[in-house]
Amino acid sequence: MKPDLSYFSQHGSMSNPGVYASSYEQLPKKIEELVKVVQAVTIHVFWAERYGFKVPPERMGELQLRSIEKRLARTLELDSHPLNQPRAADKKLIGNCRDHSLLLVSMLRQQGIPARARCGFGAYFMPNHYEDHWVAEYWNAEAGRWTLVDAQLDALQCTALKITFNPLDVPRDQFIVGGKAWQLCRAGLSDPDTYGILDMHGMGFIRGNLVRDVAALNKAEMLPWDCWGVILKDKLDDLSDLALLDQAAVLTAGNAPDFEAVRTLYASDTRLRMDGVLQSYVDGKMIAITLGN
Repeated sequence: MKPDLSYFSQHGSMSNPGVYASSYEQLPKKIEELVKVVQAVTIHVFWAERYGFKVPPERMGELQLRSIEKRLARTLELDSHPLNQPRAADKKLIGNCRDHSLLLVSMLRQQGIPARARCGFGAYFMPNHYEDHWVAEYWNAEAGRWTLVDAQLDALQCTALKITFNPLDVPRDQFIVGGKAWQLCRAGLSDPDTYGILDMHGMGFIRGNLVRDVAALNKAEMLPWDCWGVILKDKLDDLSDLALLDQAAVLTAGNAPDFEAVRTLYASDTRLRMDGVLQSYVDGKMIAITLGN
């Protein structure tokens, strides 16, 4: 029996192109071509100089644009040409892995294809390290399975990172979703200090990506530095919190998360649910944000 995946073929508030939906009308249908469009309009902040573009300080605010509607507004402000037309590096919107992933998810959902963003860790950025990372996941009807796609990895990055797999079908041992990382480290099968980014790592960091992945599976695809609920706890010593996180990991760690159970758990527990009030790192400071204001 074919699973009902209609939930993931419909937009959430973050993936909805809103008034810019018409900009998707001329987009290609094939996944490899959609990925090229994503790469044509978005440039990763950490890779920009590799493409000959030094990001000026006044444009760093583009990283704080959460919704695709706002990101499309700025994208078309930078260059009003159709999205599938090439643009110079300095005319691309500043973003990161989450932004590449969510834009692809948005384009797929607009075509009625079930898709979702996944938060976790990439094993392909540095040896013996799992880098904080996001990818897209879509229902591959031909293969009959969910397929991971790294929309950030273009030819330049694949060469620089010596990627040996197809970015349009990322192996599950190369991208570790937050719940799987939590399980591996809780069981002592992996070192939590090898999971993170820059000087941030460990179980607290993994907890954050687990919760963000749960939220993303509920179509609340937040920024990588957005924090709420149990993420904000200073310590990981509350038995009730640990039991909740273990339960969330069980539901999300596999190749095909039990999304009905994930949805029920997320809706029922404020420690996991993104309710529009959060703490976020902006310009090196943690600030309170109420979404929608």
